[in-house]
Amino acid sequence: MTVEVRVPQLPESVSDATLVAWHKQPGDAVSRDENLADLETDKVVLEVPAPVAGVIVELNAETGSTVTSGQLLAVIAEGEAAVAAPAGAARAEPAAAEQEGDGSAKLSPAARRLVEENRLDPASIAGSGRDGRITKGDVVQHLTAKPEPVAAPAAKPAAAARPAPAQAVGRTEQRVPMTRLRARIAQRLVEAQATQALLTTFNEVDMHALSELRGRYKDAFEKKHGVRLGFMSFFVKACIEALRRFPVVNASVEGSDIVYHEYFDVGVAVSTDRGLVVPILRDADAMGFADIEKAVTGYAQRAREGTITLEELTGGTFSITNGGVFGSLLSTPIVNAPQSAILGMHKVQQRPVVVDGQVVVRPMMYLALTYDHRIIDGREAVQFLVAVKDALEDPARLLLQV
Repeated sequence: MTVEVRVPQLPESVSDATLVAWHKQPGDAVSRDENLADLETDKVVLEVPAPVAGVIVELNAETGSTVTSGQLLAVIAEGEAAVAAPAGAARAEPAAAEQEGDGSAKLSPAARRLVEENRLDPASIAGSGRDGRITKGDVVQHLTAKPEPVAAPAAKPAAAARPAPAQAVGRTEQRVPMTRLRARIAQRLVEAQATQALLTTFNEVDMHALSELRGRYKDAFEKKHGVRLGFMSFFVKACIEALRRFPVVNASVEGSDIVYHEYFDVGVAVSTDRGLVVPILRDADAMGFADIEKAVTGYAQRAREGTITLEELTGGTFSITNGGVFGSLLSTPIVNAPQSAILGMHKVQQRPVVVDGQVVVRPMMYLALTYDHRIIDGREAVQFLVAVKDALEDPARLLLQV
């Protein structure tokens, strides 16, 4: 008996996907739920599991092709005693797969695609990911590494010889196609700037009280909840209180209407080797500090592993991005449309400030709020940012909601 393998049902917001890699070829035995292929959408990489145990009879889509929901991908002969692929369906392992063997499990989906396209040996690429996992960035760095210059043999001197022009040594280029995610990010950023009246306002927050509070309770917090106490949960809570006071910052534009969202789905930007994704903390106002920290940590790990789902990246009424983890001191983030505002966190830096008439050194962070000026006035944007600042500088406000 043969069983068809089809493209899983894609969400309404996703029309198609790209088949980036086959993990099995005709004649290969598969077990139930084993991953057969990777499909890349605008947001995530999806795995296609085998519905039954058996042997691959045929593949009906080529690597790099565009596929849609329900499209036939492969046919499996069910059962352990299934006959191998018929003659003519020769096994066509990609060069990279022949070389990498069991090491393929250490390749992220985006990295695997580049390895196969460029016929590379994964064993020659140093992995910087978790447990030595090879990321897309590792492959790109490997491709663009400059070769060592080779010394040319000395030429015999010649009378009145003109000096030879200098030769460029080791000048190489590598053209790498954008992934669907990177192309989609580029499209959305351009659309946001073209369709919204974006403006950014800045402020700074004294992190002294928050740092002391975190330092006092971080060990007890981690022991009780099994997760580290970071700054993100405080920022999420502070933003929610500010959104309550200024609901237009939590709104969005649909045509000529302003849609006021009476719930708080906060997106937290996560950087991966494939690009920036924004998982959503749904009903974040009902979450505790530990719930937020666990959710953000889990989202970040699964986003980098390529296992996060489309549903977890869909929606959102407001976003937070933290460039400070990369050392950014100040930036103007771009709104994640159709949202109307985004808060940018930055590096905490010791700076001299005046407190009660005295110059003291305090851990300071610049905050940036980029907003859609079509519906958010400057007064509301500034007051929203001041409300966030006040809550962070006096964390007791977050407990008392004042």
